[in-house]
Amino acid sequence: MGIGAYAGRRLVQSVIVLFIVSVATFAMVMAVPGDPVTTLLGERAANNPEIRAAAEKKYGLDQPAPVQYMRWMGNLLHGDLGDSISTRRPVLTDLKQFVPGTIELAIAALIFGLVVGIPLGLVAAIKRDRWPDHVARFIALFGTSVPVFWLGLLLLYIFFYKLHWLPGPGRLNTGMKAPEPITGMVTIDAALRGQWDVFKASVQHLILPAIVLGAFALGVISRMLRSSLVAALSDDYVRTARAKGVAERNVVISHALRNALIPTITVLGLTFASLLAGAVLTETIFSWPGIGRYSVQAALKLDYPALLGVVLFVAAAYVFVNFIVDIVYGLLDPRIRIS
Repeated sequence: MGIGAYAGRRLVQSVIVLFIVSVATFAMVMAVPGDPVTTLLGERAANNPEIRAAAEKKYGLDQPAPVQYMRWMGNLLHGDLGDSISTRRPVLTDLKQFVPGTIELAIAALIFGLVVGIPLGLVAAIKRDRWPDHVARFIALFGTSVPVFWLGLLLLYIFFYKLHWLPGPGRLNTGMKAPEPITGMVTIDAALRGQWDVFKASVQHLILPAIVLGAFALGVISRMLRSSLVAALSDDYVRTARAKGVAERNVVISHALRNALIPTITVLGLTFASLLAGAVLTETIFSWPGIGRYSVQAALKLDYPALLGVVLFVAAAYVFVNFIVDIVYGLLDPRIRIS
């Protein structure tokens, strides 16, 4: 099977998965107990039959759930996710505002995970069962198991409150104006517009939340790379390369590491998607204006359209990342797409 046919089959599967996710998500959101009309209008206004009927009609809450889903899906196919009950704006407008902040934070967290996790995994595999391996495994275990809220508060206390090395919550310094949006990511927009003082401040504000969010990625990447590399170093082709007198560095980098990276790439893609979905606590602790805080506010206010939009975005992110990983997998190992 060629790479084009392989990609086409994966694309069809991705569309089917998104459809199933949309149905399941809509059913779960509709099953959540509570009254969004009361949350929107207040108890006094919600008790007025005329006002309640008008609000239910405006947001389509007066229709049966299947009709609401078909209406929502029809609007979705035209690029309309509906209007948020809490912000009174189109959900798509809200997502355009908040998603770039989460993507910026997730990219920074993934970079931190790669920069620290890959060397840790390499050292742990090469120095297997020796003290560098034990130290690397402890760091990886700490990263995957430490509670996000505890690590966030601890880093804020040490580096912001006590040492004053890094700024506190927020995306920019107090009183500093964000650059005119191009991508919605402040660091990139500031660099593109040449506002280097804003760029420096945004990077400083990004460090602590990126470490907190990236701690899990660090642990996952490090442990997966170590496991894959240990297995690769014991394969026959590695022993053959060593028997031929190939330098140990070339054996590790050119032979074993390439095969060890295949499962690591899969984990890397899924980890990035999980960073997008799992930024809720980090964004709350650091007052980061991203999709995590937006989803929390939507859940508290029973904002069905906003919740559906957030879940659909997260699901699409997972499906898209899996699609890209599958294509990269097929390019690295043709046996996968042929089978």
